[in-house]
Amino acid sequence: MRKMSREAMKQRTKQYALRIIRLVCSLPRTQVARHIGAQLLRAGTSVASNYRAACRGRSRAEFLSKLGTVEEEADESLFWQEVLIESGVVKARLLADLMREGNEIVSIVFAARKTTRARGRA
Repeated sequence: MRKMSREAMKQRTKQYALRIIRLVCSLPRTQVARHIGAQLLRAGTSVASNYRAACRGRSRAEFLSKLGTVEEEADESLFWQEVLIESGVVKARLLADLMREGNEIVSIVFAARKTTRARGRA
């Protein structure tokens, strides 16, 4: 896998956040969809804002901490997408690409954390 620049990852996480926003805006106006949508909106958009904060980290420890938050929020957004599907609010095929992107973001951030920690021990 080719290493992604911080700027490219900032753009990728921002696009993910924008896709989450569009998804939430398209959800039905039911109590369940509003509740799950609010949770998804918070988690999905925080992926991008926390990644930007990680890039501004003043130390390796701060960078790692923020990346941990990015990983957690990306994983949480995947959880809420699964709940949307399993509750019957949204068809799985409609979220397949967005969930694939979320999983890729989780994988990239996990690898970045692992590499950063390893470099700190060298």
